[in-house]
Amino acid sequence: MKQIIRTDNAPQPIGPYSQAIITGNGLVFVSGQIPLMPDGTLVEGDIEVQTEQVIQNISQILEACGCTLEDVVKTTVILTNIDDFAAMNRVYGKFFNNSKPARAILQAVKLPKNAGIEIDAIAEKK
Repeated sequence: MKQIIRTDNAPQPIGPYSQAIITGNGLVFVSGQIPLMPDGTLVEGDIEVQTEQVIQNISQILEACGCTLEDVVKTTVILTNIDDFAAMNRVYGKFFNNSKPARAILQAVKLPKNAGIEIDAIAEKK
């Protein structure tokens, strides 16, 4: 049986989806996060600032699930400019220094609210 997760410590969904779902077997699926503050405002700044906010959002949602970034097994990173890869990767590496989940990187033409990055995550609840 799935459990829907909601926390006020991360931005509320801007569409018909949940911040995260925990499945009956303990997998946690965190919906794609863009660089919104918990109050819903888009952060201003370069891709490093945006990446930091996105990962903070994921971390807060994982905390509401009883997990941490260490429990993440897979992420998907979507950038609107693949030239931002190195800068994004520097910030990403600070958060996933030890756990190093599997990852895919994609480039999209446009993201919601004109964000420069979106990341989703899959974690395993212990």
